[in-house]
Amino acid sequence: MNVQERVREAAARRGVRYIQPVTRSAAGGVVAAVYRQVERDYGALVPPFSLHSPAPAVLRASWSMVRETLVADGAVSRQLKEAVATAVSRVNTCPYCVDAHATTLYALDSGRLADAIVAAQTDTVLDPGERAIMHWVSQTHRRATGEVLAPPFPAAAAPELIGTAVAYHYLNRMVNVFLDETPLPARGPALRKAARRLVGPLLRSLVTRPVAAGGSLALLPAAELPEAFRWAAGHPTIAGSFAGVAALIEEAGQAALPEAVRALVITYLDQWDGQDLGMSHRWLADAVQPLPAHQQPAARLALLVALASYQVDADTITAFRASHPDDAALVKAAAWAAFAAARQIGGRLAGDQVAAVAMDT
Repeated sequence: MNVQERVREAAARRGVRYIQPVTRSAAGGVVAAVYRQVERDYGALVPPFSLHSPAPAVLRASWSMVRETLVADGAVSRQLKEAVATAVSRVNTCPYCVDAHATTLYALDSGRLADAIVAAQTDTVLDPGERAIMHWVSQTHRRATGEVLAPPFPAAAAPELIGTAVAYHYLNRMVNVFLDETPLPARGPALRKAARRLVGPLLRSLVTRPVAAGGSLALLPAAELPEAFRWAAGHPTIAGSFAGVAALIEEAGQAALPEAVRALVITYLDQWDGQDLGMSHRWLADAVQPLPAHQQPAARLALLVALASYQVDADTITAFRASHPDDAALVKAAAWAAFAAARQIGGRLAGDQVAAVAMDT
């Protein structure tokens, strides 16, 4: 292995905790196929994808979600989709993803959107369409069901924009659990902002390359699109992606989590109004108390991933591993819970109507 390959290997694993990702040199089969696509279409094999590699089916799913919504060419600009990814990441208290996507925005628009989103000052965004979309992203899922903002964009844009938001509601949760705080070589708000300004322009050639839609679908099983993802139905590629993703992640959840735990998570998600639950774990203790003692560690992990992923800690992981020692089970359990939350939020973002309303300009 030459120096360049060693650097790539290290970059793909940097900051990953609790699990050991499959290395590029050891990858085979579907893991190697996904790794090749990520490097070709995303520009580098980065930890948010490689952390899924102990569970190859979940790796396929996570990559397809992001590729077909954020990365692939479509009706919506990459810049606007990156802004959605950044704003969702801020809502979810995911500093790693905020830094990653704000940095990409610097490659696309000199940082005007990035600075506004990171500083929670999206009211200062001059373009009324962008401003409305940033408000929709940051507010909709925090309201009770039935009290949602209508999507402020044309119906043709809904699969890409809602899909990007759903993909990052999923990915933020996984990153919060398995990655350190930032991919940037800096700490502190001022230094991180400076790093974004410095690194962003270096990425321009990577993030402006054409990427044809549909490249990941061969990695997924053919499946029927669940009703929860009806907002994607008008876009065959994104619909095909989420249909296959939903099938793979549901299978992973069934393998890693008891039915009673999955049912408990769905019950709490149905009741959740999107508000931050705070740092107290009293609600968590009350939630798992009816379950048998041997199922409670899995329930605590799944509920935290779904509802407060930034609170998952080493004790949570250790308790789960007492009965599920392998990395694959941990990734599958977390992925199912993260996707369950993202699926519900996507329905709220879509509102009561599948078709988005026209943007008010």
